[in-house]
Amino acid sequence: MTLDDLYATILARKSADPSSSWTAQLLAKGPEKCAEKFGEEAIEAIIEAVKDDKAALTSEAADVLYHLMVMLAARDVPLTDVLNELARRQTQSGIAEKAGR
Repeated sequence: MTLDDLYATILARKSADPSSSWTAQLLAKGPEKCAEKFGEEAIEAIIEAVKDDKAALTSEAADVLYHLMVMLAARDVPLTDVLNELARRQTQSGIAEKAGR
């Protein structure tokens, strides 16, 4: 499965019955709840990174990616826009990019 496949599944769940899908339930609660859940998962990933537990970090990283895409879908931000922004940034150094913000 690619990130594109996962994002397509998330978008399909936007119109699903919330009782049929965790993704649909989360999206039905609105962008704020999606953002809150993303934040929780990010904190859990940080904790596992500090513990140096590779298996747990791998699992939490998957949760972070999933919840990031749910949050993007909740705000109608296409995954391609994020990927295009990453591609744009590849043409310059990270230091230069950060200084330009």
